[in-house]
Parts: sequence; C-alpha cells; structure tokens
Amino acid sequence: MAKWTPKHEAPEPLEGPVVATITGGTILWFVLFLVQVPFYGWFAERELDWWVWTCLAGGGLGLIGIWYVRKRDAAIRRAEAAPHGTD
Repeated sequence: MAKWTPKHEAPEPLEGPVVATITGGTILWFVLFLVQVPFYGWFAERELDWWVWTCLAGGGLGLIGIWYVRKRDAAIRRAEAAPHGTD
C-alpha cells in the first residue's frame, strides 16, 4: 500500500470571533438546561435525566472555555504588540 501524500499545501487556519463563538455556545447550553429543568420528572421517568445534566456540564465546560480563549486571545495580542528581533 502506497503512502498518501497531499498534492497541495494545507490552507492557513481560519481565525474568527472565537470568544464570541464560545460565549454563544455556553449561553445555549445553559438555556437548554433551564428549559429542561421544569420537565426533570418526565426525563427521570424515561431514564433520560442525563440530558439535563449533559446541558449543565456543557455550560460548565463552556465557562472554562471562555476563560481559556480570553487568555489565549490576550496572549496573541501581547505577542503581536511585542517588538520583534530583540537579540
């Protein structure tokens, strides 16, 4: 079997509004959690209560994600602002 080699270079990664994207996703997870909480009994009767806790976990992990991407964004800005060629 021959090794596969790409015929062209990979494109540059896309940089978009990462903080806004993660924040929006986190808000969505928390909204889904809050919508499902009043129906917890219905979910529990059908052994689907893990759906509710999955939404809460997604919101909690999203908070960690917001913290991470804000720190990353600040580090990228600092690196761009730093003078280059300090030998």
